[in-house]
Amino acid sequence: MTDTPTPAADERTMHIGDLAEATGLSQRTIRHYDEVGLLPATTRSEGGFRIYTDSDLQRMLVIRSMKPLGFTLEEMGELLDTVDALGLDKNNAAARARLSEFIAQAEQKRAKLALNLRRAEDFIQDLHSK
Repeated sequence: MTDTPTPAADERTMHIGDLAEATGLSQRTIRHYDEVGLLPATTRSEGGFRIYTDSDLQRMLVIRSMKPLGFTLEEMGELLDTVDALGLDKNNAAARARLSEFIAQAEQKRAKLALNLRRAEDFIQDLHSK
């Protein structure tokens, strides 16, 4: 018997290739996130193939959104745990406070990316003017 949950009967399932296509991430990246525990497959087929659900897709989209902001794998896992805790209890004060910290971090990281983008645009414009 397996200890992985089975998807609900009415929940759509997909294989890793479908998940890769839906997220724009490589199968290798998705396997890595599975191996480090960020996105374990909901279940596996009898042949051992990973099977993902729409819930897994949504979780992967959150992970994908965190990548360009430079969050570490550990931070990604902590944020996902925080979001999961709030999904179970929206009034969880500790999780709500931790989410606020992540929001502040994301805003700081976004501001730094925006600054770097402006610098890159200025650089390209400068090159065009030569």
